Amino acid sequence: MLVKAQFDAEAVGTLHEHHHSQVTYVESGVFEMTIGKEIRTIRKGDGYYIPPHEIHGCVCLEPGMLLDVFSPLREDFL
Repeated sequence: MLVKAQFDAEAVGTLHEHHHSQVTYVESGVFEMTIGKEIRTIRKGDGYYIPPHEIHGCVCLEPGMLLDVFSPLREDFL
């Protein structure tokens, strides 16, 4: 399942976890991303993998768009 997520500056994707594998590509913007105990700044062109049940979340530093791919698909997004 592919999901496009638009963020305004200072928007927060609260820390959470789920049973899905997730791959994300940063289409635009700048984000402070937390995956497990690691915090890093990601920007346009970057990507990352989040394994199932890994705590993760982000803070949008500059307005942007994330493209998320989930497997299996997110029933809660349908």
